[in-house]
Amino acid sequence: MKFKIHKLQKNNNCLKTKKTVITLSMMLFLAFSYAQNSATAKADKLFESYQYVAAIEEYQKLAESKNANQYIFNQLAESYYNVFDSENASKWYAKAVKEKADAETYYRYAQTLKTLGKYQEANKQMDVFAKMMPKDERAKGHLANPNYIPSLSSNTKLFDVVQTNIKSKGQQSDFGAVLTNENTLYFASTRNTSNKTDKWNDQPYLDIYKATREANGNFSEPIAVKELNTPFHDGPLTLSADGNTMFFARDGHSEGQYEKNKKSNIKVGQQGIYKATKVDGKWANVEALPINSTSYSVTNPSLSKDGKTLYFASNMPGGIGESDIWKITVDGTNYGKPENLGANVNTADRENFPFISDDTTLYFASSGRQGLGGYDVFKINLTTNEQPQNLGKPVNTEKDDFSFSFNKNANVGYFSSNRNGSDAIYVATPVCKAEAIVVVISSKTKAVLANASVAILDAKGNIIETKLTNAQGKVSYDVECNVGYGLKVSASNFESNSAAVKASKSGETLVEVALDPTSVIITDTEVILNPIYFEYDKNNITAQGAVELDKLVKVMRDYPMMVIFVKSHTDSKGSAGYNLTLSEKRAQSTVQYLISKGIPNGRLSGKGFGSNEQKVKCGTNCTPEQDAQNRRSEFLIVKQ
Repeated sequence: MKFKIHKLQKNNNCLKTKKTVITLSMMLFLAFSYAQNSATAKADKLFESYQYVAAIEEYQKLAESKNANQYIFNQLAESYYNVFDSENASKWYAKAVKEKADAETYYRYAQTLKTLGKYQEANKQMDVFAKMMPKDERAKGHLANPNYIPSLSSNTKLFDVVQTNIKSKGQQSDFGAVLTNENTLYFASTRNTSNKTDKWNDQPYLDIYKATREANGNFSEPIAVKELNTPFHDGPLTLSADGNTMFFARDGHSEGQYEKNKKSNIKVGQQGIYKATKVDGKWANVEALPINSTSYSVTNPSLSKDGKTLYFASNMPGGIGESDIWKITVDGTNYGKPENLGANVNTADRENFPFISDDTTLYFASSGRQGLGGYDVFKINLTTNEQPQNLGKPVNTEKDDFSFSFNKNANVGYFSSNRNGSDAIYVATPVCKAEAIVVVISSKTKAVLANASVAILDAKGNIIETKLTNAQGKVSYDVECNVGYGLKVSASNFESNSAAVKASKSGETLVEVALDPTSVIITDTEVILNPIYFEYDKNNITAQGAVELDKLVKVMRDYPMMVIFVKSHTDSKGSAGYNLTLSEKRAQSTVQYLISKGIPNGRLSGKGFGSNEQKVKCGTNCTPEQDAQNRRSEFLIVKQ
């Protein structure tokens, strides 16, 4: 048998708790909505006292007799459902719904079919449920997107999953794993076969265990945390950030907190949450939280990083579904009033196993949201109004997947699943998704630059890919995690620049690259440089002129088809003939300089115009300022 009390309320009452697994009131309503009789009295007594294994034996006898009827089929299905035997539950639900049944029966039948991977058959049962309960949120979700499985299955994988080396022995259950920053993994387990057996599912009571995480990710042989374990259920748990305070679930029987069912003479205990502190390396000072009750369960605690908020699962009054996620404030030994997390998290079915991460992301298990099977793991950012996200495969399967926790320092998660038959602990390693986002701006105006060329380079300087920035000056690259990259960025009329993308574990890395405007302006008709100065009455290229002409060399290399015509102009001083000769010499010196830098002579030509084409029309009466503007070189684009 699978140890599943903690999965329907998977520690909401590890034994025969009222309103556990499925709320008892709902469970009894379903039972009595059919016909009980004296023949079923013995089986019913076992069922009502949560002794499902024994109840199955009795109902099985009745189901094979001439007294078999819809009531017996349904009770047998419910018993199997409560011990998470989907194969047998499905078999008997199928018989129960041959006659008109209660809406929840169709819903549970659909759930068992999903855990068997029979999604189309499950949809048919959900169709019936939706017609009977059109206002139920589960029905609305089904009608809005009945064929969600393909899209859910094709979602981007978030984690790589493998089973840990903490091996289950037989049908034992291991779950609720939480890794501390000291590499100690705590979890709850039924591996202690010397413990008493819970008649709910014929499994030993839970104990708290711990194991040490080694450098290779494997764990040492688990050992029991003896100072916390009692003859009844203990665990799961949560720890403070410093590892010195623990909140853990415990069966009310251990503390004498239970109610006696007079009809069955069974002591019905509820799960409660208890606090312990570490003293000299041992857990001590155990005390009950004031939210505990003999009428309902509070269990599966998770403490926020700052220690001020405790999340937990409960079937206490005022909830939305069969079990909900709640929270309370924690201030030393003072505790706030329980607050339900509301419909953004909870449904009419079961939400359980909350885990609050360091970054306000809440992970939890749900059987009330569209998933792949029984329990699926979801996450939600509590600071937003976004809907919970299903973690998808391979974390979730058609079976039960639950009790997800995440250690940010180790960048690793742990959860449990019965995908291979019994509840075992799996490790979830985030699939690294890193993205480099490059924003190119002008260093002078800070304006973003569209159509800038951004090349991303590997560690050896090889260009991997080149993209152009969009209208927002952005370009993005999917990059490998923990790997650095180089960037080469260029844009028209700007000096090129280089930058680096630092190695990142995951997520987005934003790199802003500022480009200095060049003094080169390229229009449709010419390349405009800063003025090129010559010494008085000379035509040789000066150092200042060479700097400017080198810019033209770069432009012509960037535009290998460009053909330039150099026009050289003088001022109005001197005779017209003299100025024409001087300007011709300067034009040819300019052309020769460009050729010396590797520009083919077929792409260049030049001519002097003396003072015949003044920029400022001042004739021979020009001021020094006007002469300076007229004394110039022009670089006309003949072909681009």
